[in-house]
Amino acid sequence: MDPRAPDGWSLGRAVFRLIVTLILGTALVFAAAPFFAFRALKAAARDGDTQALAELVDYRAVREGLRPQVAARPVAAPAPPDIWSDPVGAMRRAIEPLTTAPPAVEPYLNAQGLHDLTRGYAPGKAPAEARAPFPTLRYWGPNRARFAVTASGAQEPVIFSFQRRDLFTWKLVQIRAPRGKF
Repeated sequence: MDPRAPDGWSLGRAVFRLIVTLILGTALVFAAAPFFAFRALKAAARDGDTQALAELVDYRAVREGLRPQVAARPVAAPAPPDIWSDPVGAMRRAIEPLTTAPPAVEPYLNAQGLHDLTRGYAPGKAPAEARAPFPTLRYWGPNRARFAVTASGAQEPVIFSFQRRDLFTWKLVQIRAPRGKF
């Protein structure tokens, strides 16, 4: 019997355990990435870090989703032009600069407004001492996650939708405000 056999066997077992641990750790980080993106959004909004907010929020998508919710008379958001049915319109939309949103949408998208929304309140209506509720996971998929935040005393939550843009990169693409409350 070779006295070196147990050492080789234990080395192989250690390498196998290391590989399994790395795979499980990567899967755990992949699954928890949307939660970390929500926390990063909340912290960046609280601190007024506009550079971090620019990396975490798809402002064009959030504006388009908020316009019908904030408008005095809700209307459906128009569908973006499709490259197959309207190639000129699709190219114009890709090239044109961001159009300014109606003034009613901007309070939702500045740092203080996003911070109030992450605590479940309308922009400018959160009390200074309000504790931030823990977000509840409404949906998790490999490419999309939704979190709901309900302020104390509110019946309906504010829902944040995040979309995966890279392996571990998530961006806020939609905010759904409670109906008739904001």
